[in-house]
Amino acid sequence: MTTQRLKQDQSPTPDSGPGLFIAFEGGDGAGKSTQAARLAESLESLGFSVLRTREPGGTPIGEKLRSLVLDHGHGTIDPRTEALMFAASRAAHASQVIRPALAQGSVVITDRYIDSSVAYQGAGRDLGTVDVRRLNEWATEGLEPDLTVLLDVHPGDGRDRRTAGDAAEDRLESEPDDFHARIRAAFLELAEARPETYLVLPAKDAVENLAAQILRRVQDLLGSRT
Repeated sequence: MTTQRLKQDQSPTPDSGPGLFIAFEGGDGAGKSTQAARLAESLESLGFSVLRTREPGGTPIGEKLRSLVLDHGHGTIDPRTEALMFAASRAAHASQVIRPALAQGSVVITDRYIDSSVAYQGAGRDLGTVDVRRLNEWATEGLEPDLTVLLDVHPGDGRDRRTAGDAAEDRLESEPDDFHARIRAAFLELAEARPETYLVLPAKDAVENLAAQILRRVQDLLGSRT
């Protein structure tokens, strides 16, 4: 089954609907994109309608904001402007993409969501995790994932992964390791506060082992809804 494509004229609904919303979180180089793709492929092979997306991005305006906030060469971006750009992209993403897909009963898999802003701008940029969460809860009208998969990566390991070969780091990836250490700590604190909605796994584990554990947890969630 191919990934579901949404019609442009569909309107968002006030609630998440019958679908399932899964967010992948973790530091840069944790392997989120790999695991999100593995999960989508597995669920599609089981007959589920799946929408895989990412943040920042997922919409035309979101992709433009992604380029502005992550690419080098756009001049200085102060922390508050950075936080607002991520929130603006997320607002469009939640309204135009995620809610309509959930209303159709799809499994939505996103590479990053609110926790990334709480960790990167709230903790990494020292804007305050509470304020950044409030901003993004307003932007998304309170839409939260049913499950957050946190791939925990040590800052040094993450840098080794993302700079392998000729890969270049984006504006946030190129921040020093102490910045990424604050982000890692923030992610773990978020997961510790709500363990029932998180699956925390060590990013250094084998790709196949991680994929199997994630699929089992998601299948349990889907089974509980039938």
